[in-house]
Amino acid sequence: MQAQNPTTPKIDPSLMGWTDFAMAGLPERLRSLREQRNLTQVRLSELLRVSPRVYNRWEKGTAAPHLDTVIEIADILQVDMDALVGRRPPDKELKIRNYQLHCLVQEVDQLPDEDQKALVILMDSLIKKQKFAQVMGS
Repeated sequence: MQAQNPTTPKIDPSLMGWTDFAMAGLPERLRSLREQRNLTQVRLSELLRVSPRVYNRWEKGTAAPHLDTVIEIADILQVDMDALVGRRPPDKELKIRNYQLHCLVQEVDQLPDEDQKALVILMDSLIKKQKFAQVMGS
């Protein structure tokens, strides 16, 4: 039996393995959720402010993000932590696929009614313009 180094902190055995459980299927879930949201690895890495190489390693399973980054990933992918770590399936319905637009909508909700009305008119005209272009192009 090896003698334990007195300076090595003792780890509570009940806590051992929790990260292994939580991170076991994380690479596959990251890829799946990212693809469902039409995000590239590069774009998601930009939103997370990490290099694409670092993010790629998370999806390959050769590295794991820190907890604060996992929380940020969950926010960007619009899932809760339970869904991200595999404790339950993610919701099928995604409200807004574009993360930046999702964040802006949250802020717009705080604007005065008149400003919200102006944005509705602007968005409506952009959508009508796009639909018109599709009709004319087909």
